[in-house]
Amino acid sequence: MTAIAFDNSYARLPERFFSRRLPTPVTRPGRIRVNHTLAAQLGMDPQWLESPEGTAMLAGNALAAGSDPIATVYAGHQFGSYNPQLGDGRAILLGEVIGTDGVRYDIQLKGSGPTPYSRGGDGRAPLGAVLREYIVSEAMFALGLPTTRALAAVSTGEQVARESFLPGAVLARVAKSHIRIGTFQFFAARQDHEALTLLVEHVLARHYPDALAEDNQALALLQKVISAQASLVARWQSLGFIHGVMNTDNMLLSGETIDYGPCAFMDGFDPEKVFSSIDHGGRYAYRNQPGIAHWNLAALAQALLPVLHPDQEQAVALAQTAVDRFPDQFQQAYAAGMARKLGLVEPGETDTALVEEFLSLLAGHKSDFTLAFRRLADHASDGAAPGVGDLFEFPDAFLPWLARWRQRLATQPGTPARRQAAMYAANPVFIPRNHLVEEALRAAVDQNDYAPFNTLVDLLAQPFTYRADLARFAMPPRPEEEVRQTFCGT
Repeated sequence: MTAIAFDNSYARLPERFFSRRLPTPVTRPGRIRVNHTLAAQLGMDPQWLESPEGTAMLAGNALAAGSDPIATVYAGHQFGSYNPQLGDGRAILLGEVIGTDGVRYDIQLKGSGPTPYSRGGDGRAPLGAVLREYIVSEAMFALGLPTTRALAAVSTGEQVARESFLPGAVLARVAKSHIRIGTFQFFAARQDHEALTLLVEHVLARHYPDALAEDNQALALLQKVISAQASLVARWQSLGFIHGVMNTDNMLLSGETIDYGPCAFMDGFDPEKVFSSIDHGGRYAYRNQPGIAHWNLAALAQALLPVLHPDQEQAVALAQTAVDRFPDQFQQAYAAGMARKLGLVEPGETDTALVEEFLSLLAGHKSDFTLAFRRLADHASDGAAPGVGDLFEFPDAFLPWLARWRQRLATQPGTPARRQAAMYAANPVFIPRNHLVEEALRAAVDQNDYAPFNTLVDLLAQPFTYRADLARFAMPPRPEEEVRQTFCGT
């Protein structure tokens, strides 16, 4: 077994933070894909990870030296209802490594068997859910968003029982940490103030070390997380991304996106759009994501009250003041992101209305969100860059708006070519469209054909560079291809 330089800080916390648990071996582990670039960043040998010994470790059939496997405990609000104990029901944290960039990362196996928090589940993951998370999380990384990442996917040679029997798989997932709002909620509900203090110190040291010197560390942590979540959700909105299951146990203190079960990118723009099959009331619709993030952060603030200030009234006041800043922080991040998408490097007072009018036109015409913004970039200059005009063109109803936008764009500094290049860098042409993801999953699950999966992963690694020969991957679905519902991978 090759050496992996584990340094497991979370496992050094008191044992009430987790349960030690070995992964459950699988029958016939088989390599599907190893992320060579990420492996090298983590100081791991990609060739070894692809070997039978490496595959055995990634499947949970063997442990690398220094690994200290644990399943972490947490609570959470799920669709607004509080569950006092959740935890890693099908994931085991093998340990942590310090990457070549000096950052600490978790190495977790998802689908690695039951844990004390499985609540009667088998702890396994179906192949489709693993491949979906691999595709979308790596696409999110390429789009520049903070996200968990996929180190590897392996098959298990076993079937998992869901609505039907499906091939099983294990995902090796990487995150700066898996500590959630629900982690704090778990200890707050038990009035374990010592654990809350330890957790505040741990998260600050790991993610926000510049705030360790603050007199009120809990308040500093709350402020940092609010800022990180405001930025993250603004980025989601600017890409038409719908997370689908914004429960407090799926919101990381690191500000990374996690849990790619029922997520989706919109095709035709609809602010009320919902994909998740279990979101019957539209709680997590696209339009609602900023408000839900605000709600979740209020839950974090409530969990931190015991360590914010000894006096309850002052603790509440500090928490309220911090949480009340979220809407402005989100709006600033969102406005800046949308200005970049429109090519406006010097935002003005009228730009908010310009954005809202454009989105209203998109919604009214059910225009493709991604291609519409990309087509704007084509219109920013008369240069010869490959455009998506063959895939999308604005209806005549957009012409008055386009004229106003061009006038506004002409006031910006720089040449048209530079403005266009900046817009191309802000507006992807390739996203993990639902129908393409499903096409890749069906080929793998039904035919044991991983070529579409690998093609899609490779393509989405360069989302901003358009190639006409790959146009089908940029096109919205035909009516018969449209995916209207997505599902949790449990």
